[in-house]
Amino acid sequence: MPRVPHRVAVIAPSPVSMFNLAIPELLFEKVEVDGGRGYEVVVCTPDPGPVATTGGLALHIDRGLDSVRDADTVVVAGTGHRYAPDPRTIDAVREAAAADRRVTSICSGAFVLAEAGLLDGRSATTYWQLADELRERHPSLDLQGDVLYVQDGQVLTSSGYAAGIDMCLHMIRTDYGAAVANEVARLSLVAPVRPGGQTQFTQTPLPPERGTACADTRGWAMRNLDKPLTLTDLARHAGVSVRTLTRRFHAESGVSPLQWLLHQRIERAKELLETTTLPMDQVARSCGLGSADSLRAHLVRRTGLTPSAYRAQYSRLGTGPTEVSSSVA
Repeated sequence: MPRVPHRVAVIAPSPVSMFNLAIPELLFEKVEVDGGRGYEVVVCTPDPGPVATTGGLALHIDRGLDSVRDADTVVVAGTGHRYAPDPRTIDAVREAAAADRRVTSICSGAFVLAEAGLLDGRSATTYWQLADELRERHPSLDLQGDVLYVQDGQVLTSSGYAAGIDMCLHMIRTDYGAAVANEVARLSLVAPVRPGGQTQFTQTPLPPERGTACADTRGWAMRNLDKPLTLTDLARHAGVSVRTLTRRFHAESGVSPLQWLLHQRIERAKELLETTTLPMDQVARSCGLGSADSLRAHLVRRTGLTPSAYRAQYSRLGTGPTEVSSSVA
């Protein structure tokens, strides 16, 4: 039997952010699983036809909110009108949540979910410049203002702009695994999946990269995660002193070189646990964490799960061992 694509309905509240609206289609439509489409994305709005955008243009959207009834995931794009959203949109997202569908928002779309009552008592986030406004208007939600995205049960909210990309990649990883999500990230020329503060994985996310001086060294390190890389190794590759490397690295990535390296090693370990049946010691060596004990300590600290529990919960593999390269590129 052919795989039935996961259905995604993206709601465009007027005036809608064109950037927000484009993110789900651009990422979800790149997913292929077993030779078929992983997702089917439709864009809908309360009144099909011309829809105003925050940039002053108009988009023509053919589909109405009846598309939400058939969706497995609902995404509410950001809007310039944060108050008094269309009652039909409120009803649509409430019905989706009541049916245990995954309901999400990008940027100011969180105001729509909040007005619908979906964020009451939940952890949530939005674009940092709107955080105080959302908190004051909806004091019953637990606003996380310093994260990329938050998952609380079946409800996800993301911060502004590119954080919507991180949230969509997280959903792809949840649905189809790390290998698929990382392939979509590569095809889209964006960073691999970054954790965003979801309730089960309480980790401070990596901030967006803000420069390219150390990009070659970051790429080289990603291809050599199985090796015991040191600050001196990284500085030597970059052709600068350790002090200069540390300063530049922090300016570009927001963290120290070794913090960044540990994050990538753990992400690599999670991918191997999801996509291979390699023994834990080999997983640890392949991502540069050394031993199964070290892998266990870091993964429990990062996710709250032991390696075996993580594999049991997230494995996307059939049977039989899988040969892997030390490179994630």
